[in-house]
Amino acid sequence: MYPTQELHLVVDNYRTHKHPVVRAWLADNPRIHLHFTPIGGSWMNQVETWFSILQHRAIARGVFRSVPALVAAIGRFLTGWNNNSRPFAWIKPADVILAKANRLRIPESVH
Repeated sequence: MYPTQELHLVVDNYRTHKHPVVRAWLADNPRIHLHFTPIGGSWMNQVETWFSILQHRAIARGVFRSVPALVAAIGRFLTGWNNNSRPFAWIKPADVILAKANRLRIPESVH
């Protein structure tokens, strides 16, 4: 979709993103730049918020007698979520979020 533009991706700090195979691929694709969320900064990743909601509303305190039962419960949650979905919104101003992020160790980007 953007074959000639630089792409900057914000990713978590999992080691898979820093694997030698990934680093080699990035070296061959210099227009792709990875930026890592700070260690201990999972609160910055909105998908972590969503997984917490999924866990509390669909899984916690549930009794699932089989994997298909668990999958069905998650599916019901997803259907309800998607029928009423709306974007997540930060509730703090950007300067407060960035100040907290800057207190954490932020690794260099990889490209």
